[in-house]
Amino acid sequence: MTTTDTDIATTRNITKTRNRQAIIRHLAMHGNVTKRQLQLDLQLSLPTITGNIRALEHDGIIAPGPLTDSTGGRKSQSYRFNPSHRTAIGVTMHRNTLRLCAIDLQGRPIATLSRTLPYANTNAYYQRMGSAINDFAAETEKAHGPVLGVSFAIPGAISADGTVITFNDSTGATGVTIDTIAQSVRYPRQLIREAAAIAMTETLHDAAISDAICLYLNRRPSGALIMNGRLHRGPNLCDGAIEHMTLIPGGKPCHCGRRGCMAAYCSPENLPEDYESIPGFFSVLEQGETHHRERMNDWLDHVALAIANVRCVICADVVIGGEAALYLDHDNIADLQRRVTALSVFGTDHFTLRLSRSDENSGAIGAAMQFTDPYMDALCGWDTGPHPSSPAPEVPHLRMSAKSAVVPHRF
Repeated sequence: MTTTDTDIATTRNITKTRNRQAIIRHLAMHGNVTKRQLQLDLQLSLPTITGNIRALEHDGIIAPGPLTDSTGGRKSQSYRFNPSHRTAIGVTMHRNTLRLCAIDLQGRPIATLSRTLPYANTNAYYQRMGSAINDFAAETEKAHGPVLGVSFAIPGAISADGTVITFNDSTGATGVTIDTIAQSVRYPRQLIREAAAIAMTETLHDAAISDAICLYLNRRPSGALIMNGRLHRGPNLCDGAIEHMTLIPGGKPCHCGRRGCMAAYCSPENLPEDYESIPGFFSVLEQGETHHRERMNDWLDHVALAIANVRCVICADVVIGGEAALYLDHDNIADLQRRVTALSVFGTDHFTLRLSRSDENSGAIGAAMQFTDPYMDALCGWDTGPHPSSPAPEVPHLRMSAKSAVVPHRF
């Protein structure tokens, strides 16, 4: 066999791409680094380092950092990864509120907007929303980098190809397509389940998360899975949606139309008595009222049963979030963990159960990560890619080739 000019050129391109990815990866993970330190850490020649630094700085992917102390002679220039050279926008739509959040490539919010906009399944609503998104994106691009895309976090379920809302009793948007929702949005767009989006942000708050069952106890409970530090969606984009798991066969009616679902028993709406609010329930509970304690015990038992059932299949840690979690303290969480352990079969009682660190922007942030994560994967050569339904990321001056070794991508 003879080596052709094409083979040589291909090999050079692969080497060039790997070198560039290694430099970006190192700067993204380690902050301010000098050329000399890059040369020592990556075992690359100084001309290779210098050439790549010049090109990456030109593209805005990296930027100069502070001058570093020197043992003699001039101080050395350091360089850092520029996480805002690309941005993405996440959107949450609820009955009365539209929330937008722009993030950088490290998942940090760089701009937010909350607007009162009652939902209506009409073109007028979608056009007003699209106009707000386009204006918000334009302002984001003025202050930072180009917007990779806009992702909508939907409370409910979406189709396997990620283009249709298949169930949403919160706004009544069942059956609406992404093309309808984003009809006037001028950027690439996607849908994601809101619970899945919030779960994505759990990895930002806690880089140590590996496998976790995320359970969000809102008035309409929902769930998601994190596996190996990443959101696990599965081929139907619904993995971890445990809210419609049958908890009590033939039990209470659920808003989905079935009976006995976990959502029917684990919603905090089950806690208050007639004409009592959820905050009011917990206020009375703190005073030690007997009937409220009984209702709380029943609710905790159902939540514990749901968790124990899921952990029979996936022995993962548990993250509890949602409206109900706002009223749960350390003692409640310890009590819940004891109840789960009592229901667990042998070998499944060693796990962590903790409260979510999510906030009102988490759904939008996690949604936007649908665009930033694949972009970073491609930019740094991490051996993890987007879901097949995700758009191919546009990476400046990078030809994707054989992937480098796996490196954790949370900074």
